[in-house]
Amino acid sequence: MRPARGPIGVSAALGRLPDRPTPTRLLLALARLDGRAVLLGTLTAVLALSAQALLPLTIGWTLDSVLARDTVALHLHVSMVLGCGLVQAVANVLSDRCAVAASLAAVYGTIGLLNRQTCRLGRQLAHRTSISGVVNLAVGDVPHLGAAMSVIGRGTAGVVASATAAAVLWSLSSSIGFVVLIGTATAASLLVTLIRPLHRRQQSLRAYQGELTAHAVDTLAGLRILRGIGGEEGFARRYRASSQRVRRAGVHVSRVEAWFAAFEVLLPGLLLVGAGWLGAHQVATGWMSVGDLVAAFGYIAFLAIPLRAVVDAVDKVTKGHVAARRLGAFLSLNTATRPGLPLPGASGRGEVLEEPASGLCIRPGRWTAVVCADAGDATTLAEQLGGFVLSEVRYGGVPLRESPPREIRHLILVVDDDSYLFAGPLRRELDPADRAEHDERLLLDAIATADARDIVAGLPRGLDTEIVTPAYEFSGGQLQRLRLARALMADPAVLVLREPTSAVDAHTEARIADRLRTSRPQRSTVVFCTSPLMLDRADHVAFVVDGHVVAEGTHDQLLTDRRYRHLVARGGGSP
Repeated sequence: MRPARGPIGVSAALGRLPDRPTPTRLLLALARLDGRAVLLGTLTAVLALSAQALLPLTIGWTLDSVLARDTVALHLHVSMVLGCGLVQAVANVLSDRCAVAASLAAVYGTIGLLNRQTCRLGRQLAHRTSISGVVNLAVGDVPHLGAAMSVIGRGTAGVVASATAAAVLWSLSSSIGFVVLIGTATAASLLVTLIRPLHRRQQSLRAYQGELTAHAVDTLAGLRILRGIGGEEGFARRYRASSQRVRRAGVHVSRVEAWFAAFEVLLPGLLLVGAGWLGAHQVATGWMSVGDLVAAFGYIAFLAIPLRAVVDAVDKVTKGHVAARRLGAFLSLNTATRPGLPLPGASGRGEVLEEPASGLCIRPGRWTAVVCADAGDATTLAEQLGGFVLSEVRYGGVPLRESPPREIRHLILVVDDDSYLFAGPLRRELDPADRAEHDERLLLDAIATADARDIVAGLPRGLDTEIVTPAYEFSGGQLQRLRLARALMADPAVLVLREPTSAVDAHTEARIADRLRTSRPQRSTVVFCTSPLMLDRADHVAFVVDGHVVAEGTHDQLLTDRRYRHLVARGGGSP
């Protein structure tokens, strides 16, 4: 069977959507992701149930042949029964195989699409949605999308088989066919009535499950802090309340699903009793043969199978529709940049990076320190310089908001104090691009610049030591130095650092500052900090007040400004 096309195929099926994609369009796109499996699965499912639908009729004919002592007809009808059974067995195997293929294509393709959207959003992800929400999408919603793809064939076959059984019943006895038609129409109307409350309650359940996941993620992430401040009981109360909301919502969903299950059993039973009494009366009056009555009973019992398939398909597609709505909301999150104008300096040559609104200008080949009177301004400016939020920042005269995100990430790197350390060998963590594959001196030089050689030396296997997320084996200062080493290995044209040495001692900070000054002679380095040790070694310092650069120069020159001197004095001792 042809392999699935993956997330690129999903994107091609979705196209470039300016607004939030609708759940129906998302489901259709997932169906087209492995359309051959969906189509073949539908055809084989219809063939399997159609062959099964012919069994009661052929069995009835066989019984009439036995009663009529017609050997030729008996052999023919027995062969038909065997043929229907063989076709049903083979078609069922193919149908199940195709259903699994369509389900896996949807699941893994959507997970790939989620991963790509997460990477595309990058640092904007924390501003646009919660991490627990993304986890809940991958764990809770994606399986429902796969289940919805797996029942397309069975649901379609159930509709076709139900219509076939009703037509055959009508040909055997119009009165029995009429009773079955009325019963099926009644069941269909009740089913449609139940879909809306089921859809609404499933949406509420998924929302509550997302909140519960968020509580669990927050608890795990801040467990040490909670224990330190004695907040475990308060968090436990909130978790219990959220868990009870999920339980109540699940009970409400289960009530509607119980009605669905009841119809699967009740409707065929009522039809069997009513049609059985009517068929027995017609046999007694000579309107039907015994074989026809047996065939009619078989079809009434058979109707439970396609009806169950239809009910199951409606249930899973409804859940898939809810999941597709949540997925569409996540996929509609756009980045702050738009693919368009290419950025200059792709070869590595530095260009001027400027933010006109604040007056901040970063010139190539220079270490620029930025001192902000308000810590919020430092966060905002760093996000703007990295192209993570909409702004008028320009690189080489080209607006970042009109440039491809891939180029921005290649040229400009923003490193926060809380940048994530992934699990795996430390070597791979510090050098994810494998720049040191042929020259390990690059990695060793970056480690030396970040003053992290003692950290590596203290590990049992050095750079090959496995790091376990969230890296509790390292202190805050050690984590800062490892993050700095990783940033230096990326070697961007513009490196933006926020408080890179806030958790290290003064001697370590001085060594880092001295080495950092000489490690990037052809690159631009921007450091947001208030440390005199770092500021004294900067080539240029910009002082930002209320979002605007109010003074520029060297650290010594800016010390004449009372506001600057007061802020720097709070940030540390004299250089």
